[in-house]
Amino acid sequence: MADEGTFTSCCESASACVFAKALLSRSTVCELAQRRALAERDIIECTSPVARMNCATLAVLLHERARFKLHLPRPGQPLMHAHALRLQCGGLLGVQLALGAARPDVHQLIGVAHERFGSLTGLPWESIVHSLGQWQPRRPRRTLAPGTAS
Repeated sequence: MADEGTFTSCCESASACVFAKALLSRSTVCELAQRRALAERDIIECTSPVARMNCATLAVLLHERARFKLHLPRPGQPLMHAHALRLQCGGLLGVQLALGAARPDVHQLIGVAHERFGSLTGLPWESIVHSLGQWQPRRPRRTLAPGTAS
């Protein structure tokens, strides 16, 4: 269902985590994610091909359902970093809120969604897209110059 090219770049492996931006920003966690260093950067890989396919399906649904609200390009076209971050972080937060889950673990959220709704398409998409649209990135911390008082 998911177009693999949408989720990986030329430098990432086929097991690259679909929600790596959300994990690297520390807005969510995943029990199946494995972080490793590649050259001068961190990459996150999924340890389960089946779970990765489920995440790819969720990512496609998030993009499809939020496309109008966020003015996103058509599937298969590149996303700006800010849009990708909003889709991942805001989308996963929306799923977490819709499910009433206490912990933002991607793999667990998808499991709960399958248990409650039978599939990811049965999720309450209207509330998820609303939460996704409200999501804002954390503002960077202001650092004071050395020798200045707060």
